[in-house]
Amino acid sequence: MKKRKRFWKRILRKTITQLEKFIMKKYKKQNAFASLGTAIGVGLIAGLAGTITMTLCQMAEMKVTGRKPSITPANAVREVLDVEPVTPGKAEEVSNEVHVAYGTSLGIIRGLIGLGGLKGMLANCLHLITIWGGKILMLPSLRVAAPVTHQKAKAITTDIVHHLVYVTTAGCVYDAIMGDKNNHVIEAKNEKELKSTKGKKRKNNY
Repeated sequence: MKKRKRFWKRILRKTITQLEKFIMKKYKKQNAFASLGTAIGVGLIAGLAGTITMTLCQMAEMKVTGRKPSITPANAVREVLDVEPVTPGKAEEVSNEVHVAYGTSLGIIRGLIGLGGLKGMLANCLHLITIWGGKILMLPSLRVAAPVTHQKAKAITTDIVHHLVYVTTAGCVYDAIMGDKNNHVIEAKNEKELKSTKGKKRKNNY
């Protein structure tokens, strides 16, 4: 009788465990898609906020230094799509549009970084390295900007400052909107690790 009871208990436990795994898999899939969508959406909002702040910073810098607006974004579009702006004025307009669209889309990277559980200064630093590193590799490859090794120190410093303004604003907006959701990602990971540890202990007990 005791052996039968133990046998049926084991069967029942295994059945319950399998059901829990099946339900959790479906829940995790739905939750993962929802979390990804939220991170991308909030990342786009953060990217737009960062782009606006960066643009204002650039405008202030151009007034002080007398630097003319850059048409590098329009040149990049020309190289990629093989199209020519109708007039120089149109080139500046296209540059502004590309600048806003590209800057907003870069917020997705911040969203993915946040989805990984990072926030604050560490997330902002990773965001800066990613987007600025991508820029100094991409633009020379499109032949619309000189390699960073051939640029003046002042120009590089100014560009880095503008990007710092961007990632700081985007990071603050992202973290402010997400609030405790970033903490939930870390808590979920810790909970998963705790459950796996408990599962191992149960197997050992059996």
